Amino acid sequence: MNFFAEYGYTGLFIASFLAATILPLGSEFVLIYLLMNNYDPFLSIMVATAGNVLGSVINYALGFWGSFLLMEKLLRLSQTEIARSEKRFRKYGVFSLLFAWVPIIGDPLTVAAGVLKINIYLFLSLVTAGKVLRYIIVGISVLPLQV
Repeated sequence: MNFFAEYGYTGLFIASFLAATILPLGSEFVLIYLLMNNYDPFLSIMVATAGNVLGSVINYALGFWGSFLLMEKLLRLSQTEIARSEKRFRKYGVFSLLFAWVPIIGDPLTVAAGVLKINIYLFLSLVTAGKVLRYIIVGISVLPLQV
């Protein structure tokens, strides 16, 4: 994570993007590091959110246009995981996308949204809302430690 933190906002964006796609990274650690080193909280949260949402858009696109083979190779998601996510998605509805930030279930949810051809604007609204709230909570929890 220090590698990403060394590059400031750019590193945060890349870590957040990768965390939402192919690598099991925790972008929160980079965000925390930057906030502890007096980076602007608002800008840091927006950069992290933008990177993470863009990663989710890639997952959505793979679900929308990709094959299961492509999803298995790139995202390392099995057909079983995707089927489970589709079932969860159908059970809890489109608002389950608010939880796209949750480890393990988040990436398959965004792929399932693509497979199910969920409206991209609704997808973006819900995924962004969930992810920005997560980063705000992380940011708020760190700010008192700066004093």
